[in-house]
Amino acid sequence: MLKILVVDDHELLRKQVCSLLESHPEFKVVCEASNGLEAIRHAGELQPDVVILDITMPVLGGIEAAVRIRGVAPKTRIIFLSQYNSGSIAQTALATGALAYVVKSAVSTDLIPAVQSVVEGKTFLN
Repeated sequence: MLKILVVDDHELLRKQVCSLLESHPEFKVVCEASNGLEAIRHAGELQPDVVILDITMPVLGGIEAAVRIRGVAPKTRIIFLSQYNSGSIAQTALATGALAYVVKSAVSTDLIPAVQSVVEGKTFLN
């Protein structure tokens, strides 16, 4: 069972992402968070296999949170979710050590393949 932490400040989207992930028999959402500081704390405590992390959040954004998550949970793979379809933002996100960047408008089609790719150690960009 793959343990996943979902982090997004928009509750409705976060719930939709969790529901999509839970529909896959090998995925288990172990926790949710609404900002980067919560994400770091939960990642350190739970050591999830994957963190799905929004880029733009209050309190602490996803880019900085990813850097800190790498410190407290170095084996955790990070997938960024973003409303921005931007190559430069994607490059900045991947420079943190994340393996995937998924635009929110494509979550329903691309999130499951992104999770499967990062588990195999592959990069995923939609």
